[in-house]
Amino acid sequence: QVHLVESGGGSAQVGGSLKLSCVASGYTFRSNCMGWFRQFPGKEREAVSLIHTGTGNKQLFESVGGRFIISQDVDNNTIYLQMNSLELEDTAMYYCAADRRIQPRGPCYMTSRAYNYWGEGTQVTVSS
Repeated sequence: QVHLVESGGGSAQVGGSLKLSCVASGYTFRSNCMGWFRQFPGKEREAVSLIHTGTGNKQLFESVGGRFIISQDVDNNTIYLQMNSLELEDTAMYYCAADRRIQPRGPCYMTSRAYNYWGEGTQVTVSS
C-alpha cells in the first residue's frame, strides 16, 4: 500500500521560509510525476510545483514565481518544497501527490485529477 507522509508545515512570518518534506513508501517512484499542491478554503487544489522523478525536470507555477524550489532525494523516495519569501497568500493546506503511471519524460500533468496518491496534507500559515 502506498503512503505519502508530509512534514514541515507550520507557521511563519511574511518573508520567512519553511521546508516541506514528503516521504513515499510502498512504491518506488523512479519515473513518475510527483509534486506539491495547495488548497485554499472552498477552492480546488492547485499545483504549486511538480517534478519528474526520473529526469529531475521541474515545473513551477506562476502562483509562486521563483520563491519555491522543489527537489528530490531519489534514494530515499522523498521530495521537498523549499518555500522562501513567504506571503500571506501562501497560507493554505499543502499536499504531496504522486502519479503511479510510468512516464518516460513528462511533462507532468498539473491537474490534481492526474494523481493517484495523496498525503494527508500539512498546514502552512503565514502571518504579518
